[in-house]
Amino acid sequence: MHATRLPRLHLITDTRDGASPLAVAQAALEAGARLVQIRPEDHYTDRAALDLAAALAELCDQWNAVCLVNDRVHIAQAVGAHGVHLGADDLPVDVARRILPDAAVIGGTCREPESARAARRAGATYLGVGPVWTTSTKTGLPRPIGLDGLAAVCEAVDLPVIAIGGITAERARECRAAGAHGVAVVGAIASADDPKRATAELLEAVGEYRLQPGPGEGGRRAGDD
Repeated sequence: MHATRLPRLHLITDTRDGASPLAVAQAALEAGARLVQIRPEDHYTDRAALDLAAALAELCDQWNAVCLVNDRVHIAQAVGAHGVHLGADDLPVDVARRILPDAAVIGGTCREPESARAARRAGATYLGVGPVWTTSTKTGLPRPIGLDGLAAVCEAVDLPVIAIGGITAERARECRAAGAHGVAVVGAIASADDPKRATAELLEAVGEYRLQPGPGEGGRRAGDD
């Protein structure tokens, strides 16, 4: 796998009971999404997480998409993912940076300027910032930071900021206006009646869309030049 520039739309897999992460990822990739973050629920054993990550990594490879694994660095290594996304209680960014290849993409989670600057010093490639709005796809989250909080982080660092939490197409536009590089979503795609159409709407909202269909065709996206 070869990493490209950081896409503006990040699809985070919904791995709750009853979800269909592979089917949703396939639909999103067909619509033009070019980054999938694999986030196994806590009840996933390492073996179950490995099986899911291997299948999604292969799918991403077919579509020349970036593949990240949430939290489990060893799973990312095992399937040859492009990198990882790390939360506050996961392996520290600087430790992951020492373990993974130099070119690995490492996302760090933060919600205010101070932690954003710390993640940058630790070697983060990009920052996942939020929740910007209330979300129901993950429990135990802190209160939303809103657009003002998002803007404060964007102004504090020169890293790509990916907004997360309660994102819709309209809110994605607001996040971009606040300075975010892009957005990360779970339910906006996974819970949509038509995940492919929902992906296309989000791609348009962040100013990124595929112009040529099909895996392996080298399609150009807005912002590639």
